[in-house]
Amino acid sequence: MSGQLPTGEVQLADQETFEQALDALLALDPRLVPLVAEAGRPTLRRREPDFAGLTAVVVAQQLSVAAARAISARLHTALGGAPTVDSLLAATPEALRAAGLSAPKIRTLTGIARALEAGEVDLAHVTDMEADAAAAYLTRLPGIGLWTADIYLLFCLGRSDAFPHGDLALQVAAGDAFGLPGRATAMGLAAIAEDWRPYRGVAAQVLWAYYGARRARTGVPT
Repeated sequence: MSGQLPTGEVQLADQETFEQALDALLALDPRLVPLVAEAGRPTLRRREPDFAGLTAVVVAQQLSVAAARAISARLHTALGGAPTVDSLLAATPEALRAAGLSAPKIRTLTGIARALEAGEVDLAHVTDMEADAAAAYLTRLPGIGLWTADIYLLFCLGRSDAFPHGDLALQVAAGDAFGLPGRATAMGLAAIAEDWRPYRGVAAQVLWAYYGARRARTGVPT
């Protein structure tokens, strides 16, 4: 399998690599096979890496997909291209608000850009770090929690073992899939996911697809 990382993870660089990782995951835990049978094989989702990708993750927090895309497009226009540390810091608060960013997100993105500019965190440093350690390192950035860090690692860097165990949809999907009395707790889901290393991020995409398929079938908005 191509894209092997020093930590034993796989870099999910393309759909072919993702398919290979998914096959390896299903061999590790056959309990996931019925989920894939019901929801289908997920399609790899990737975003831009580095500061531009992290910006996209922050922008998308607590927004619909459509709203996040619209704001990201306006932000790219306001900054003259994909966000960079320099272009974000050079933009006025008025320009960022006009793009659709809320005051808290402006503070978060400005704080992140300043921390990166000062060298307090190096986004390239996470490449050689184990997924959980990489997520913890990224939380040194202002306004970045573990969920955001894991989403960045999974979708922007293609880290196969990044796993946002605090994600509500994953907790609900795990509860449904494994016959729990309710949704899994964050700690419970993290414990379950230990069986999926180094493909926890692939399992997350299986669970998201399963969550969406079940709710679509029952008429519940996803």
